[in-house]
Amino acid sequence: MNDSECIPYKDTGYFTPLILDYLKHAESLKPFIEDFPSLKSFESRIQGREDFSHEQRQILQESLRSQYKAAGINIEEPLAANIDLLGSSKCFTVTTGHQNNILSGPLYFVYKILGTIRLSEELKKAYPDQDFVPVFWMATEDHDFEEIASINLYGGKLQWRNDLKGAVGRMPTFGMGKVLDELEEHLGSGKHAQKILQIFRAAYHDHDTLAQATRYLTHELFKDYGLVILDGDDANLKKAMIPYFMEDLLGNGIHERVEKSSQKLAQDYFAQIYPREINLFYLQAGIRERIEQKGDQFKVLNTNISFSETEIIKELNLYPERFSPNVVLRPLYQEVILPNLAYIGGGGEIAYWLQLKDMFDFLKVPYPLPILRNSVMMIPEKWQNRLKDLDLEAKDLFQKLEALKKNYIRDHFPEDIELERFEKQLEGIFTDLEEVANLTDRSMLGAVNAQRQKQLKGIQNLRKKLIRAEKRQHSAHMEKLERIYFALFPKGALQERHDNIAVFYADHGQSLIEKIHDSLDPLDFRFTLINL
Repeated sequence: MNDSECIPYKDTGYFTPLILDYLKHAESLKPFIEDFPSLKSFESRIQGREDFSHEQRQILQESLRSQYKAAGINIEEPLAANIDLLGSSKCFTVTTGHQNNILSGPLYFVYKILGTIRLSEELKKAYPDQDFVPVFWMATEDHDFEEIASINLYGGKLQWRNDLKGAVGRMPTFGMGKVLDELEEHLGSGKHAQKILQIFRAAYHDHDTLAQATRYLTHELFKDYGLVILDGDDANLKKAMIPYFMEDLLGNGIHERVEKSSQKLAQDYFAQIYPREINLFYLQAGIRERIEQKGDQFKVLNTNISFSETEIIKELNLYPERFSPNVVLRPLYQEVILPNLAYIGGGGEIAYWLQLKDMFDFLKVPYPLPILRNSVMMIPEKWQNRLKDLDLEAKDLFQKLEALKKNYIRDHFPEDIELERFEKQLEGIFTDLEEVANLTDRSMLGAVNAQRQKQLKGIQNLRKKLIRAEKRQHSAHMEKLERIYFALFPKGALQERHDNIAVFYADHGQSLIEKIHDSLDPLDFRFTLINL
């Protein structure tokens, strides 16, 4: 194949009915989405965002400059130009987001960001009078440390260990040195390996918190494209959320509308998230705990902290940074503080965005286009050659391993081990016997059918034995096939959900980022295969 090719998502076997219907623009999903994504569908989005507050644009610019400064990153071109553009009423954003996984986490971190960059570029071509800035939202307030504290590497796992609590973005990077030393042992001393290690070491050694480290490494990987990196854990930005947080604390409209949408969606699909009566956490050093109303008190779970209604209103107005949105309110936060047109996310993210449109309508906040991120499998040259040796293409691998082996034997070794012609012959014989029995003694029909089932079952058992014998006979082919399969589908999962960028970067350097960028089309909703 060429350097890259695409296959339909429906042919991969890895995507849910909801996502496949989303890609087909199914009528059943129209109540949950204003429009399906295309370049044309951005026209109304742009018009709906032209009145985004100039004051909020200035606050956004100030926060971004402050955040980069705190991380010790000089704002240079093209990043500087993009931050400047955000002050213009003709500038809009395209956003993606991700957890603060160590060392960038799974590969789809890269695909999310590059897809967002590519969409911004395509929009500029389609709408040259406007500007479009790609934004990466760091989910620094998440507190699920276990989810972000490891990466898979060469069949094993690198684990960052600490016993800190609270928002992961605020955690110090103490202990990451051991992880990086182990990573270096595995990657070796090649030129590109040293480059990615240099980025990682500068990120975790020279920065105080995980949020700052993540900003640095993300900036280093994508700085050529002017990617703007935003941390929502920001007091100035959260001031804009005070009225919405107040509604969540004291009203019931958010909960009611998300709950209603979720129930409606679940009739045909499933609910990805579940709203709570209060969708906020209380955020302080070392804690991020849910707020629940119990009687006339607002209690912070697993702490001794509680507020009366008057006290929590005062707390919110004085310290909005102490209130952290959950998965229901985080998308709202993003749309309130950004002149945003679209959010690029994975299948699970698209599913929960579809539950939120009624909430946006209720709060009179523009709802963005939810866009499925690009999915990618990278195929190193070694495995391209192995595929050629077996007369296979990478797209042939998108099936369960046992089915792949069975189909390979069927297609490459012409023996009739399926025994289909014998089954047809048996069917013909027993059909004739049924006619004889019907004409002579109808009571014999049961015996004829019983014998039919017995013989067909015997054929099926024989088929299984022949397939096993064939597999043994061609075991060398099967072993090669299995090695290729698990190299490209580690542990039987999609490569993008398992592997880390470091392994591929160590072989190809920054040109890898460029190649992926050039291979992606964010509005061509097919699975991308890239030859390296």
